[in-house]
Amino acid sequence: MKAKTNGKNKRVELGRYIVVDPKICHGQPTFKGSRIMVHQVLEQIAYGTPWEQIVWSWRGKVTMPAITESLQLASKLFKGQISLTPHADHRREHFRSRNLAAA
Repeated sequence: MKAKTNGKNKRVELGRYIVVDPKICHGQPTFKGSRIMVHQVLEQIAYGTPWEQIVWSWRGKVTMPAITESLQLASKLFKGQISLTPHADHRREHFRSRNLAAA
């Protein structure tokens, strides 16, 4: 996961095909170079839409490897291996040390 600094807003590349940018779709994960949100494609998969049809429906802006990456990302999120909230670990440490100091 790479972060690119744009002043206050940070663009986070979650992989080769997926990005989170506060300036695009209110910071929802999208496929690079588009405004197609990852959750839209995941819903299509959940409904049993064949991947070839998903690629066709988005006019090739979402490729087979991008679909694979979206599923891998979803799997990692459920396993708790990654967080889409930047600096979440830093905030947890801050509050943990603050609670210990107050005790």
